[in-house]
Amino acid sequence: MLRITSPCVKGGLCPATHFMENFLAIVVPFDDKRDPGAKPSIEALYQLVTDDLARVNEAILRHMESPVRLIPQLAGHIIAAGGKRLRPMLLLGAARLCGYRGQRHTGLAAAVEFIHTATLLHDDVVDDSDLRRGMATANNVWGNKPSVLVGDFLFSRSFQLMVSDGSLDVLAILSNASAVIAEGEVLQLTTANDTETSEAAYLEVITSKTATLFAAATRLGAVVAGRPKVEEEALHAFGLNLGIAFQLTDDVMDYASGAETMGKETGDDFREGKVTLPVIFAFRRGDDQERAFWQRTIENLAQDEGDLEKAIGLMTRHNALADSLERARHYTQLAHDALDIFPDSDIRRALLDVVAFCAARTY
Repeated sequence: MLRITSPCVKGGLCPATHFMENFLAIVVPFDDKRDPGAKPSIEALYQLVTDDLARVNEAILRHMESPVRLIPQLAGHIIAAGGKRLRPMLLLGAARLCGYRGQRHTGLAAAVEFIHTATLLHDDVVDDSDLRRGMATANNVWGNKPSVLVGDFLFSRSFQLMVSDGSLDVLAILSNASAVIAEGEVLQLTTANDTETSEAAYLEVITSKTATLFAAATRLGAVVAGRPKVEEEALHAFGLNLGIAFQLTDDVMDYASGAETMGKETGDDFREGKVTLPVIFAFRRGDDQERAFWQRTIENLAQDEGDLEKAIGLMTRHNALADSLERARHYTQLAHDALDIFPDSDIRRALLDVVAFCAARTY
């Protein structure tokens, strides 16, 4: 049995549950009908939404055009390095799950990708990152000022796409998500290099920065299909919990993976002094000498050769990585359960496969 405290974010909504502040959760195996030897992937979802995704990519290319040549050059660079298009695919999959047969979801999926890409540009500047998914970051190639300004351009394009959809509900969902993401960025600055950061504060940051856009994307699938509120809420819960699990796993992978799988070097978060859940656990469970190590390396960024290996060793000693993955497992179970109200179908199984992928991914 695992005790988890679910912190409430601004506005009173609690990540994962929306209404419970403290609860007991029993983590049970997924009701998974896949071949037990098969590796979880997003391939099934990709195959089911591939035609719509092609239209999303066309919309992305069309709307990032500008007579200012640097804009499509820089935007194209970061979009090409952006990875799996997971957020647009989740929106397309949620719309299909709800029986939608129109075209509104492709423009909105492009808007979601623009929001995500803009936050990546801003993140890389704030973090002074040099590498993203094996490619040099835009700020590394063109500098900080162009990266920030092109990020602003992409945010503006996303709002143009929202407005062109014509729905106030859509505009409310995505504009609220954009505001919460920005709040999360600022909140992360207040917890940066602070080893006293609580698990609740960390969860609020990743809920705001990552899970909020997942939740908006999946919720929009029900909105464009005109489905009942209960299905909207179920898909919101699905996306929110999936996003939390995705980021938790990502933060563990920073200490357990490498550039060949993540597109960045092992320990980037450590070198930047980011306080993620593995650090929180290791600091909380360590003795005075170990806490002094974390304060030197994370708070003061006074890092010596061999400190990363020592950090990983301390995390291993105190089960910080394993317990962080257990937290992720909890949220993937909640995401899995959120789809229970939908009947069995190929698209529902594909979305559940994404849950399994986020729980077990190595990239």
